[in-house]
Amino acid sequence: METLAHPRQRRKEARPAELTAAALELFVEKGFVGTRLEDVAARAGVSKGTLYLYFDSKEALFKAVIQEGIVPILEAGAGMVDSFTGSSADLLRGLIREWWLRIGSTSLAGVPKLMISEAGNFPELATYYNDTVITRGRELMRRILQRGIAAGEFRSVDIETAIDVIFAPVLMMLVWRYSLGACGCGSHDPDSYLRTHLDLALNGLATGRKPS
Repeated sequence: METLAHPRQRRKEARPAELTAAALELFVEKGFVGTRLEDVAARAGVSKGTLYLYFDSKEALFKAVIQEGIVPILEAGAGMVDSFTGSSADLLRGLIREWWLRIGSTSLAGVPKLMISEAGNFPELATYYNDTVITRGRELMRRILQRGIAAGEFRSVDIETAIDVIFAPVLMMLVWRYSLGACGCGSHDPDSYLRTHLDLALNGLATGRKPS
């Protein structure tokens, strides 16, 4: 009977998406500094030379992880904000829960912690992440808050500060998951955590009036 090779060992070539998936695993496990291109190639089951056909540096590989993993989710969020016809409270709930489903509950959740810990050593990557992810995410939240205020559903607040306050607890949950949580130092139930956070945030924003 023919012995089947491990799927990562039997393939001589790999699509770029397979390489970025392997890179994401290693970035989350070892950090940016601790990840070597030869480790990524080995995780994907290809030679280092094959990896260089697609990515000429570790920085390029990290940017590809963001472009393939997070950017499409931000684009879907923008489409959601554009087309949503319900209340702004429901839109905010839906956006954060979708974000958690597609980022927070996956390996992509390790990227924010990675950036927090290593941004100072790689300012060019930090700037790229800020421009590509953080700025676009803030714009989505800004549009929701402006929508709710204009409709009389939300109180008039300092929108930029409100964005920080709404995002901060969710970011904390991710950082905890890939730091103290990974060492067994307590854990959070995501459903309960998000439900409580959104309840507190939306009750703090609410005017008590139905949207106009």
